[in-house]
Amino acid sequence: MDVIKKIKSQIKKNLVLLYMKGTPTKPSCGFSSKAAEILSKCKKDFFYVDVLENSDIRIALPKFSNWPTFPQLWINGNLIGGCSIIIKMFENGKLQELIDNIKK
Repeated sequence: MDVIKKIKSQIKKNLVLLYMKGTPTKPSCGFSSKAAEILSKCKKDFFYVDVLENSDIRIALPKFSNWPTFPQLWINGNLIGGCSIIIKMFENGKLQELIDNIKK
């Protein structure tokens, strides 16, 4: 499967999707760790992709999303942003609100 098609499919199929370095239980960078920790507080189950294990996605996603770094949080098909945006939205309650209002 073409990597862009794979990315689009993952984003479409998973309402809350975190592209991160490592896994939620074994993150490989502090930013990914913090993002996964916050998401776990907002939503018990979310889908993630370890970009260190998926080099094709790690290379293609920044170009596709026009966002250069990881983690990348996608909710309901929309790019939310990286760690600093996730933290800010969590602190002001917007992240929880966004997750609670996901269209299924």
